[in-house]
Amino acid sequence: EKGPNYVADPSGLRTGNPPDAEMAEVLKREVKSLEAYVGKHQVERKLALTMDCIEEQINNIRAAVTMAYPMGLPEWELSRMALDDPVEKLKGTYLCGSFIDANDASLWACNKEFIRGKLVSDRLGSCNEKTKIIAKLTTRGTGAPAREPIVSEAERNAMSAFYFKRQEDLKRLSQAEEDDYLNSEWADPKGMKRNLQGLNHVKAPGLRF
Repeated sequence: EKGPNYVADPSGLRTGNPPDAEMAEVLKREVKSLEAYVGKHQVERKLALTMDCIEEQINNIRAAVTMAYPMGLPEWELSRMALDDPVEKLKGTYLCGSFIDANDASLWACNKEFIRGKLVSDRLGSCNEKTKIIAKLTTRGTGAPAREPIVSEAERNAMSAFYFKRQEDLKRLSQAEEDDYLNSEWADPKGMKRNLQGLNHVKAPGLRF
């Protein structure tokens, strides 16, 4: 039976009767709250995650789903599977790659695998609060994960912009016959280094870069 908010489901797995707009907003709000809590920006804010808080966020989503669908969701609904037992019940679905069983998980950092029961200092040596590493979780036995790129996206964009500007300058140079270009900023062999370090506008007597 088609409800007032009926929208045909392209997959054919659902009846196409979503909750009303108010409950849909509640669901979206709770999901965004969980995503924000486990988001990578928490590292920048220096906030540690705890399983108690994660479980609390998941319970809030469970409560929202119960309010939106008081009659309950069918057993084959992926949302119900994810809330009940994502590792076991989502096996064989397209979402199974998003979950790693804690018992089969392996933590990697600096191309080294952390051994269970060992301390972080055993792998990284002496560290302080300013030390930052990028760690990744993989399934045990699958080998090391892909390494992070040496050049970040921002640095790559800055280099592309620099080379593009230099090509434009060289194009104009090929049409000129005078040698006044030698005093141009782009002709400086150390210009790119200063540009990436943000030192282009730093000038002081006797200071060289």
